[in-house]
Amino acid sequence: MNAVEIEEAITELAEQPFDAIEFPYDFLLAFGNKQTTLKRLRTGASNKSDLNGVLQTNNIHVKTCPAGSVSETLAELKASPATTKAKAKFILATDGQTLEAEDLNSGETIACDFKDFPDHFGFFLPLAGISTVKQIRESSFDIKATGRLNRLYVELLKTNPDWGTAERRHDMNHFMARLIFLFFAEDTSILNGEDLFTSTVTQMSDKDSSNTHEVISELFRAMNTAIEDRATANLPRWAEVFPYVNGGLFSGSTEAPTFSKIARSYLVHIGSLDWTKINPDIFGSMIQAVADDEERGALGMHYTSVPNILKVLNPLFLDDLNAQLEAAGDNKRKLDNLRKRMSKIRVFDPACGSGNFLVIAYKEMRAIEAKVNAFCGQPDRRSEIPLTNFRGIELRDFPAEIARLALIIAEYQCDVTYRGHKDALAAFLPLDAENWITQGNALRLDWLSICPPTSRAVKFQADDLFMSPLEQAQMDFKNEGGETYICGNPPYLGSTWQSKEQKEDLKAIFDGRVKSWKSLDYVAGWFMKAADFGQHTDCTAAFVSTNSICQGQQVPILWPAIFATGHHISFAHTSFKWANLASHNAGVTVAIIAVSNMTNQTRRIYSLNAEGEAVMKEVENINAYLISAPNVIVGKAMKPLTEVSTMDFGNKADDGGHLTLSSAELEALKLPSGAKNKFIKRFLGSKELINGEPRYCVWIDDDDLDQARSIAALDAQIEKVKAARLSSKDAYARSLASRPHQFKTPRSADRTVIVTPRVSSEHRPFLPVEYLTTGSIIGDRNFALYDAPLWNMALIASRLHWVWIGTVCVRLEMRFSYSNTLGWNTFPVPKLTEKNKADLTRCAEDILLAREAHFPATIADLYKPDAMPENLRAAHDRNDEVLERIYIGRRFRNDTERLEKLFELYTKMTTKVAE
Repeated sequence: MNAVEIEEAITELAEQPFDAIEFPYDFLLAFGNKQTTLKRLRTGASNKSDLNGVLQTNNIHVKTCPAGSVSETLAELKASPATTKAKAKFILATDGQTLEAEDLNSGETIACDFKDFPDHFGFFLPLAGISTVKQIRESSFDIKATGRLNRLYVELLKTNPDWGTAERRHDMNHFMARLIFLFFAEDTSILNGEDLFTSTVTQMSDKDSSNTHEVISELFRAMNTAIEDRATANLPRWAEVFPYVNGGLFSGSTEAPTFSKIARSYLVHIGSLDWTKINPDIFGSMIQAVADDEERGALGMHYTSVPNILKVLNPLFLDDLNAQLEAAGDNKRKLDNLRKRMSKIRVFDPACGSGNFLVIAYKEMRAIEAKVNAFCGQPDRRSEIPLTNFRGIELRDFPAEIARLALIIAEYQCDVTYRGHKDALAAFLPLDAENWITQGNALRLDWLSICPPTSRAVKFQADDLFMSPLEQAQMDFKNEGGETYICGNPPYLGSTWQSKEQKEDLKAIFDGRVKSWKSLDYVAGWFMKAADFGQHTDCTAAFVSTNSICQGQQVPILWPAIFATGHHISFAHTSFKWANLASHNAGVTVAIIAVSNMTNQTRRIYSLNAEGEAVMKEVENINAYLISAPNVIVGKAMKPLTEVSTMDFGNKADDGGHLTLSSAELEALKLPSGAKNKFIKRFLGSKELINGEPRYCVWIDDDDLDQARSIAALDAQIEKVKAARLSSKDAYARSLASRPHQFKTPRSADRTVIVTPRVSSEHRPFLPVEYLTTGSIIGDRNFALYDAPLWNMALIASRLHWVWIGTVCVRLEMRFSYSNTLGWNTFPVPKLTEKNKADLTRCAEDILLAREAHFPATIADLYKPDAMPENLRAAHDRNDEVLERIYIGRRFRNDTERLEKLFELYTKMTTKVAE
């Protein structure tokens, strides 16, 4: 379940007559528990309560109680040994009149009337596996409003299916934007009278809803009619009290969809909510899902938290503004200079969605301006920060409209906060008709014509704010001396998941400019467009991005092109989870990367420490891997740059599946024991290596072919391979039909082999690596060091190698994708003495012995992040200490220091090779 669905279920529960016996189960059902789970609780099979309540392990202890004893009951729940033993996260007590609860992890509590507890539903979201943030927990209104609007939207489309077609979708979305404005306006006195819109629709439309659309249409017409034109407009008397809104919001067609009784009821219910509580930075991202078929099932999941947005905006420019404010003190000249500076700052989000980044940027700047005005003794001064300095591009029309609407609401709320309700109202209507949010494809539009640099005029023109074609901007942009900051959270999309149109978008930017551009993530297009924009004006651009554009093969494709435009990385926030409201959502791993052409900036790297706190480090340079190091780019090396052994591929069968065998397939061959011992070997792909899964293969040397052929079952397998290869479209595969008894690339060791999988989980603290004697065949999902000295294993098993592979190799989603040419051959290793090699050999042996002590545990078992055996962890720690002392004479403090040293060595290595 998502947050909106949970809120609706909780609201419905609160409106029902209170049933003391059923309440705990209904409460858990509202948070997504299945009926089978509730059945086990009812029967007592999983109910651990010692107070005749309902206790769900690792979740909540609930108890209903007699009237007036809620506080005492909550205290009993907290003191209960069962609560502690079951590791309950929450306790809840209610008598049907009041409700009290406590989050046992944070110590936060709530106490309210029973009917009001849905207003606190965000408090309980962890019960549904939703990891959330404080802003969402405290914003029950936005989630509630989203759910109500969604139900209205769906009901209207049932009655008006043509409004859901591509031809009329904009009309439907625009209609919803008008409603949102009116709900907000009637609760904030923008309209002349309390609940004016909702009450007028209720009074003037028939209860059977037959004329509801006509009433709403007349109201729309009134708000599009200037006061001086109303004498001839023939408006109904009940519509004349509505103000002239202008701004294009009510221009064009005033048609409204027809309403069913249910839709009319939903409309009235929505109007009864308190819209003064709206948070435009949260609400916008939720409401855009209402009009998106693909996102509607995930309502409320796409909120970008304010703290995450500020990770972009603070180092981009807000920190500097706040520093200037602090430095100004009470010096009015300096304060006035800051105010003038802010009035000319342009914030441009070329993937703005519903405007989250722009709204937060605007609100934060208004807060700074308010402090300036207060220090200057002018608290009521009108803002000099124009809303039209906050520009955006959005592909879809409804989010583009919501972005404009969210900014308008944010402006009004800021005026109320900093200037007072009266002045805010006086300045609000009529709305300006300027269009500063552009609908269109950001990778195809000319950013210079939408957010032009100083002295350049806007090329695109439009008719009005809301009913224009939207792919065009309106107003001359005279902003002499202004700064431009580009920001946002563009779509990421790895190359595999891009549509044909998205591939064409990237082609338009990169084709003929860089090679292998088809391998780039979609977000790379925004970075390149920002760098091109910066060639015409000073600016800094900071985007949230998948960290994969700073790893592996994408680095040598993208970053030389960006650096060639004169840009550098001015700040970066290294990898962290960008979580949203999805249930059980771990969040995508992202980085924040800023590129700038301004040379006087202090360069900063932000990262999270072990406690999850952000730390900042000022550095001389940030390279494309987000490391404090020169702008070196790691390229593939066909042979090792140091004295390590050669790493080769495992064996590729290309056999139609007939040389590799599962246990059942091997058993079905019914081979004699002598033939099995001679011609069947253990086969290890990456899964088999990591998870210990049994798999086998047919392995026949040329000298033994006749003997193998004499065994009917093996001869049949060989013939199947031959047929599969002959039918292949690949010419080389067909040529292999002449030796169907062998793998495509047969490789084996004389004595030993060191194996590492090509793909493995990033959650393990060390890369999986195994040491095997002869008798096992290594599949091509692994890399192998055949008959290599054991000290090589110590290198692969080290934390140093883990961070190098994680940085310079490709990632599949977030999993490590090992590469011999990009990761192993380039791995910087100092010159090793014989003693160094002996010490590392002993370390590798100790790791193997520690594993053996836990036989038959697999690598997957042994390297679980939170359950690694202590003796194995100690062996790895010893290995890391020995190796790191070879590098710098001591242990490295953290992974950042490891990478900085590795890049320093790599730079020296490649410079020496080049010489």
